[in-house]
Amino acid sequence: MKTFVALFALVAVCLAAPQGGGDQAATILRFDNDNIGVDGYKFGYETSNGISHDEEGQLQNAGSENEVMQSRGSFKFTDPASGKTITVTYTADENGYRPQVSIA
Repeated sequence: MKTFVALFALVAVCLAAPQGGGDQAATILRFDNDNIGVDGYKFGYETSNGISHDEEGQLQNAGSENEVMQSRGSFKFTDPASGKTITVTYTADENGYRPQVSIA
């Protein structure tokens, strides 16, 4: 009986452990970071599981009452439920965040 309980506990622990690789096993394939000071920035990365993100921003009207950081970029990932690639392209500025989504 003790052997059965010990075996049952071992099976339960194995089944409770995280399964699969996917996102947990993802590695960084590319990482770029170009911070050019207070005037702007640019960064991007890509991982082995198909996630990527690129963005750049520029300070507009520096020193004025209308100073604003304008950012634009895109990111993509694979929807685990459908297997389709979701791409979001966006702009963010004094008019807010404006994304455009495409599914392929």
